[in-house]
Amino acid sequence: MTEPVRVIREVELIASDPTSGMLRRKAFELPILWAGRVETQPGAISGWHHHDRNETSLYVVSGILRLEFDGGDGYLDAVAGDFIHVPAFTIHRESNPGDEPSIAVIARAGGGIPTVNVDDFDR
Repeated sequence: MTEPVRVIREVELIASDPTSGMLRRKAFELPILWAGRVETQPGAISGWHHHDRNETSLYVVSGILRLEFDGGDGYLDAVAGDFIHVPAFTIHRESNPGDEPSIAVIARAGGGIPTVNVDDFDR
């Protein structure tokens, strides 16, 4: 029997997969799907990281989510209503150049390690 349909309330989200400069909170994790949200405070810059073999989708709920990534020149900004796709194994970091917290919903598919911090990366 499969698991029943359920609602995960915001108060039930669990701090998870830490990367400096951002707060990720997991809603649920299955063998090939991880879902949660991330909050990045104004002026914060995360550490460099990747998500193993997971394809990552972010939906920006509020604020500005800035993304720098290996192989890219400069950065990309996304605002409320925008989606971001981060391919598997892509080393990247997020920041928030705005004056309000950035909040995004995350879905990762692939079943890899949710977050791999890369301490010695220098773009």
